[in-house]
Amino acid sequence: MQLTLQKKVLQLKHTFSISRESHDFQDTLIVSLTLDGKTGFGESTSNPYYKITVESMMAEIENIRPDIESFDFKKPEDFHKFLTEKGLTNFAICALDLAAWDLYGRLENQPLYKIWGTSNENYPITNYTIGIAPIDKMVEKMKEMPWPIYKIKLGTEDDVAIVRELRKHSDALFRIDANCAWTAEETIENAPQLKELGVEFLEQPLRADDWEGMEKVAHNSVLPVIADESCIVEQDVERCGLHFNGINIKLTKCGGLTPALRMIKKAKEMGLKVMVGCMTESTVGISAIAQLLPQLDYVDMDGPLLLKNDIADGIRILDNGQLIYPELAGSGITLR
Repeated sequence: MQLTLQKKVLQLKHTFSISRESHDFQDTLIVSLTLDGKTGFGESTSNPYYKITVESMMAEIENIRPDIESFDFKKPEDFHKFLTEKGLTNFAICALDLAAWDLYGRLENQPLYKIWGTSNENYPITNYTIGIAPIDKMVEKMKEMPWPIYKIKLGTEDDVAIVRELRKHSDALFRIDANCAWTAEETIENAPQLKELGVEFLEQPLRADDWEGMEKVAHNSVLPVIADESCIVEQDVERCGLHFNGINIKLTKCGGLTPALRMIKKAKEMGLKVMVGCMTESTVGISAIAQLLPQLDYVDMDGPLLLKNDIADGIRILDNGQLIYPELAGSGITLR
């Protein structure tokens, strides 16, 4: 296989803020794998919370470039096992795994969702994320992008008041992501008010390691709670099943599509709702997520909608949240 690595800088339409950080640009790594005249593309973004940079991922991958390029590629699962044994971080593995699956689909001349035995006739609609900002700015973003489902980032001293004000300007379904900013008591107290305001569920209200608090929330919250920072890798799914109503899988965090498929299967066996979320990434990563849609209950794949400059074509998200799948095989990605 031929391996190519590219650093890209994605410019956002607006400053994006959550409870712990803000940014206007997003660094991302684009990986391409070429074999028998076919090329697959993968992506993984930098992440200060997990101390991941594009440069650190590139260094990891370059360190085993000869092993990658001489690998006898047949199936993505075998390639993923090989990468795991080499000790790469999950972020670096994700970019390579997504490229491997895209390549595999192209070699098989089928989109991945068909290879996995699913149909794209029915799928959940992505939410559109509204980051933390002054209320007038949040309202402005909603008016700029009318959408059927909003994910609202919270983690301030006036969270319920913010949602109450936003509700005056939209009949859309709301989802709340506090990004670990609340306590168990705040969550339990906020939930009834937020439910009345048309909130569907709460995502990761407590610190990722506050399992005692989450047990209280699990027994006392009137709204379902979805794990995000508490559910990073495959081994986390079982524990989350005892404390949450569902899980949000991030491909970059778990290491790509290969482990995500196993996490989806395990979560469904446990009766959990399954969501896949995105980072602020381009259409490269989002087109990979789109292949999983028939298996999901919820999805957060609005990355390209937040960008001022996308770098690829693939899955197209229409104004009503509906999708146009690419005609190409694999994940259907082409770089611009």
